[in-house]
Amino acid sequence: MTDLLARHDVLLADLDGTLYRGQAAVPGAVEAVRVAGQRGVRTVYVTNNASRRPAAVAEHLEELGFPAGTEDVVASSQAAASLLAEQLPAGARVLVVGTEALVAEVTSRGLRVVERAEDADAVVQGHNPETGWRQLAEATVAVRGGALWVACNVDTTLPTERGPLPGNGSMVEVVRLATGREPQVAGKPGPALLHEAARRSGAQRPLMVGDRLDTDIEGGRAAGMPTLLVLTGVSDAAELLAAPPALRPDYVAADLDALTAPADDLAPAPRPGWEVRAGTSGALVLSGDGTDPVDALRALCAEHWAAGGGPVQVEADGPAARDAVRRLGLGAPDGGSATVASSDPAPDTRPVPGTGDDTSHDTSHDHTAGAHR
Repeated sequence: MTDLLARHDVLLADLDGTLYRGQAAVPGAVEAVRVAGQRGVRTVYVTNNASRRPAAVAEHLEELGFPAGTEDVVASSQAAASLLAEQLPAGARVLVVGTEALVAEVTSRGLRVVERAEDADAVVQGHNPETGWRQLAEATVAVRGGALWVACNVDTTLPTERGPLPGNGSMVEVVRLATGREPQVAGKPGPALLHEAARRSGAQRPLMVGDRLDTDIEGGRAAGMPTLLVLTGVSDAAELLAAPPALRPDYVAADLDALTAPADDLAPAPRPGWEVRAGTSGALVLSGDGTDPVDALRALCAEHWAAGGGPVQVEADGPAARDAVRRLGLGAPDGGSATVASSDPAPDTRPVPGTGDDTSHDTSHDHTAGAHR
């Protein structure tokens, strides 16, 4: 039985929540990436962040121990510049709402940067903490006047030490409301960023790896790529179980150690040691004597998704099942059952022992199926 690495030639890896959390690497992530490289599987780091140059991202990764050069980083700013260059003639004029990193990507594609809406053939929006009313007003006038409009990403929030704060998507929403138009989106969950990463790396059999269903997994599926969800960041077991089809990963794992596990063992499917059956009022009942809670989650997902998915109550039958449900964060405080689509916080959000809270992430999401942040 082949392991997951053997099926792929390039890993397209999300950053925050997948490889690191804040200023620390996720336990085991550095070694997993290095092992992949030794096996001839390159890692390309893909990020929705358009405010930093790829060289700066690579430098941060190297500081954490990851093998990374500038050519290994693909940012949404690069994908956005490619979208513009594909649709505009050389020398076309672009109004940039973003940082100098985005300006550099636009000019590198033979396009000119302008500051007035009346001069713009296109508008590109990326995150910049200095963005204010005047820049958004110019973008609004240009978009309303028919300029091509590209957003680097539509992430409504970004993680900070003070909690989630407005992200690029919030600024994009201002222009959307003011103009009634929709932008083309370069970053995840759109496919452009991942297509750009595959093109730059020459990937023939890429695997998208990430911790968020609504960006990494949805983006990978939109790009037609296999996807691996790791439970080290934002999306948890409850969100996964309630996920709609467009957000369901091909593989589920506790962390990146799974790259060397048999691929078939990582897919949502019936799993040895666990049984899932329909209970009363549409509930799922987990039973068995298994020891791996993520295996239990794979079995739960397979049964629930085959039945149509959506909100569901999970009940545990037996001590092993109760322990798995608790470790997955699916159990109620009294050790009983819980409804996956509830807004109550799970008592234990990570099935991975020994990992701490991810304070650098937006963890304010609820367990509503399909909720995007």
